Amino acid sequence: MPSVIYIGSKAPIKYATAVVTEFEKGADEVMVKARGKAISTAVDACQISMNKFLEGVEIKDIKIFTEELEDRNVSAIEILLGKS
Repeated sequence: MPSVIYIGSKAPIKYATAVVTEFEKGADEVMVKARGKAISTAVDACQISMNKFLEGVEIKDIKIFTEELEDRNVSAIEILLGKS
């Protein structure tokens, strides 16, 4: 079961730091989840963590889907990062 990081309204570097911390704690996989406007932040956080801080980590899977929340549809993404 991968560690999960939920993306909100903070700066991407904050979430990138959280991803790096999870891998440093020994996680083999980290799942980054976001909805709506936070999707671009999730992508940025993954790219920052892989390109600047982590070596040997790659994107294992990306799931894009729509969630129905209170009578409206919201786009969502799950990005699975794992050690290669």
